[in-house]
Amino acid sequence: MPRALLLENIDLIAEEVLSSAGYEVESLRGALDEDDLIAALDGVHLLGIRSKTQVTASALRSLPDLAAVGAFCIGTNQIDLPAAAGCGVAVFNAPYSNTRSVVELAIAEIICLARRLVDRDRALHDGIWDKSASGSHEIRGRTLGIVGYGNIGSQLSVLAEALGMRVLFYDLGDKLALGNAEACGSLDELLERAETVSLHVDGRAGNAGLFGAEQFARMRPRSLFLNLSRGFVVDHEALRENVLSGHIAGAAVDVFPDEPREQGDEFASVLRGLPNVILTPHVGGSTKEAQYDIGRFVAGKLADYARAGTTTLSVNLPPVALYGSSAARFALLHRNVPGVLASVDALIGEHGLNVDAQVLATRGEHGYVVTDVHDALPPALLGALRAMPETIRLTALSERR
Repeated sequence: MPRALLLENIDLIAEEVLSSAGYEVESLRGALDEDDLIAALDGVHLLGIRSKTQVTASALRSLPDLAAVGAFCIGTNQIDLPAAAGCGVAVFNAPYSNTRSVVELAIAEIICLARRLVDRDRALHDGIWDKSASGSHEIRGRTLGIVGYGNIGSQLSVLAEALGMRVLFYDLGDKLALGNAEACGSLDELLERAETVSLHVDGRAGNAGLFGAEQFARMRPRSLFLNLSRGFVVDHEALRENVLSGHIAGAAVDVFPDEPREQGDEFASVLRGLPNVILTPHVGGSTKEAQYDIGRFVAGKLADYARAGTTTLSVNLPPVALYGSSAARFALLHRNVPGVLASVDALIGEHGLNVDAQVLATRGEHGYVVTDVHDALPPALLGALRAMPETIRLTALSERR
């Protein structure tokens, strides 16, 4: 029976999906370091992780049985994607499933910061009755600046406008504005105009240190600041200084440069104890609804890949989906050079088979072809395909379809 390993407390629906697909599934609550990961993955075909486990090139090269990795989250920067492709390992993520949950948290935090609810709550827990409108504002009519206008940023734009906010956004790409949102020509323009700034950028290396002392200085005095994207994007020392000086009136942070590996581990941050600062433990997408949808979606992608070779929405392999019910199927990941498909089809013909259906796609240095034939796959054909100098990984799928 093929095996799957799920780490970091992935929703149980993922185990159900993979078990139904014929996998023996083991689930662990915490993340694993590289040595423990390599040991745990001996003989494992599918791996599921969230944001803490690092899947490095050396780990991938040590795991010949590993066929696919599922990132049960949006980001994939914890996985060496080029190395995975080079080892023939498909990677899938969940780019849409937790969008609503993150957006709702951002809206809730904007309201909490504008009303200084954190400070009011702490005062009452300390036995102090402090009923005052000082520093408390409605968000209606105020200007929200969104940095990163992808799935989450654009949906935040829609909900914020529905609550009466004016919306500005800045993105490196040319994005279609939703509703009455206005695109800014530069990050500096957005910072100078917005009263609340919310970061929703991706995890690419170029975003490291995106927001520091210079950017905080450009923000309007007494602005609000939120980061629900990546921890390494923001200089937390600079944020602390600006909160203490009063230049930033409040902040909400859900992601941190260094996060505890497991539940209950100590959390250290220079932002602890600051007034009107909301700190949450990377729970933007941690709702029952989002985690169920992520578990179902990513596990389904892993199962479809293992069963039929489908790579639709893979983040590192060419996208291929071949629908049909021929006697046998194989999937070939290869180096993207001219003549591979002709060589594949010639070998099929030499072994007395006809192609019933075939789909080829390429992405960068890699090509991926899925082929259906009308009869069982001869071992000699599979051996010849594996022996091609361009072959990276060959998978015979007939026995799992």
